[in-house]
Amino acid sequence: MSVARRREALIEARNWIGTPYRHQASAKRVGADCLGLIRGVWRSLYGQEPEPVPAYSPDWSERGGAAERLLIAAQRWMIEIQLDEAGPGDVLIFRFKPGCPAKHCAIQSAEDRMIHAWQGRAVCDTAIGPWWRRRRAGAFRFPSQLQD
Repeated sequence: MSVARRREALIEARNWIGTPYRHQASAKRVGADCLGLIRGVWRSLYGQEPEPVPAYSPDWSERGGAAERLLIAAQRWMIEIQLDEAGPGDVLIFRFKPGCPAKHCAIQSAEDRMIHAWQGRAVCDTAIGPWWRRRRAGAFRFPSQLQD
């Protein structure tokens, strides 16, 4: 991915800071959850989202037998990279509990920082401390261009 595309993603993510948390929402300055932030950045970069997002409950990945829907969708539309290759403008995906599917995402904003939405908080730029670092499940880059 071009450096310019990563910079565009990061600039757009920063424009979402302060957007209130709203489950399943993806509207800048109105409401977003963590996936809504990624969806909004995607729309800014490419226009229409590549596929509809099915409804999901806040605890969707904690129910027995849940698939890795978030990671699989990221692999389908983004470029998977090694965790240690992630940098500003890249998407990080997190798994809260071992054995459970990944269910949180963010955009890395600096070496040890990320922009994300968290239940009860607005979209914010926070540190990627040891707690978050241990829970990283994947890292992805936005593609330079969309493939048909």
